[in-house]
Amino acid sequence: MIAIIDYGAGNLRSVEKAFEYLGFEAKISSDPNEIMSCDKIILPGVGAFGVCMNSIRKVGLDNCILEAVDKGKPFLGICLGLQLLFDESEESPGAKGLSLFSGGNKRIAQSPGLKIPHMGWNSITYDKNCPIFSGIGDEPYVYFVHSYHIAPKDESIVSAHTTYGTEIPVAVHRKNVFATQFHPEKSGETGLAVLKNFGNL
Repeated sequence: MIAIIDYGAGNLRSVEKAFEYLGFEAKISSDPNEIMSCDKIILPGVGAFGVCMNSIRKVGLDNCILEAVDKGKPFLGICLGLQLLFDESEESPGAKGLSLFSGGNKRIAQSPGLKIPHMGWNSITYDKNCPIFSGIGDEPYVYFVHSYHIAPKDESIVSAHTTYGTEIPVAVHRKNVFATQFHPEKSGETGLAVLKNFGNL
């Protein structure tokens, strides 16, 4: 069973439907005990960094996430669910993230003709040794909606990049933790392949 963490950040049903389409059992839950009973965990996210972290902490889901990761459960963050794994974000000065990874989130740099938020399809280059990217082809296109990007202190955790004005990191992987800035549930066959790879871990 795959748990999809509900902390009021929306976009949960589309993730659940994608896993159901792939033949996996998935449930949306905000109950830490129910989440911990599942084999794998998804942290999706749409919204502001600080507001979402407050919601997560209010119901004790921060400790649940950290415990699940510590126990080695396969974990996937999506979009804001990637950004929340870091210490902080320029979007919400003073707000503290989950600090699973060192570093923060920066606003996408302005350049002539560049629209922010970054919204739409872009190709990625990725680490072919990262299990969730197995078999997705060279420079696949995936769907993004974001105004901020991760800025890890340890570059070795970065598993994918895209170019939007400049090259930016858009996915991470360390041990049982995976996270993507793009939305695999909205990224067609490529995104479904990423979710299937995760579900099969």
